[in-house]
Amino acid sequence: MGSEHPERTLPIHVKQLTEPEDDGLATALRGFGPIGILSMLVILLPGNVSVGRMVAVPVSALLVLAWARLSHTPLRELGYRRPKAWFGTLTYGIAFGIALKFLLKSLMMPLLGAEPVNRTYHFLAGNSAMLPAAVWAMLVAGFGEETVFRGYFFERAARLFGCSVAARAGTVLLTSALFGAAHYADQGLTGAEQGAIVGLVLGTIFANTGRIVFVMVVHAAFDLTALAMIYWDLESKVAHLVFR
Repeated sequence: MGSEHPERTLPIHVKQLTEPEDDGLATALRGFGPIGILSMLVILLPGNVSVGRMVAVPVSALLVLAWARLSHTPLRELGYRRPKAWFGTLTYGIAFGIALKFLLKSLMMPLLGAEPVNRTYHFLAGNSAMLPAAVWAMLVAGFGEETVFRGYFFERAARLFGCSVAARAGTVLLTSALFGAAHYADQGLTGAEQGAIVGLVLGTIFANTGRIVFVMVVHAAFDLTALAMIYWDLESKVAHLVFR
């Protein structure tokens, strides 16, 4: 951290943890004392508030943004940086998210013994009445879950453990496990396994780029592709593309 050019020596999303303008509350919120830990619990416990079976409001993500403001944490430290090229970010992100979903559905999840059909969300098959809410839920998940699991967790881990390669690798593994666990309650072991794999992929990208918009786009495209497979009842066909 003593280098004259920290941007060149630490090629990660928190290349130098700057200390913003301070006040007592901001310092406490950025720290890991009682107030800092309490703020983490307040942020993480709500998750996403649902209406029926669809996610409606990404409460935890909104609390992360409120925490950033109150703690004087620049949004760039959460990965909120302008993409170098919006068109490339959107097109490559969408393509990558679609490809990742097909790869998991047709190859990786069958190898893990997953059922071809997602029983939790199979009620969406042909359900045009629920389709707008489901599309909204997928978009919300892309924004909300990435803000929490990549932006917020990576910032907290960088402050706690530092910015070394080992620390970043550990953060990717830890956040992937937490991301998988977050999907266990409603989707069981299969959902947790898929979540952990996606977490590894997105976490690795974020650790090396520090830009959250791309992983948000990948996440949303992944979820929307999953929704399309369910809605058009294509899950079994895709799941058996490789293994008959």
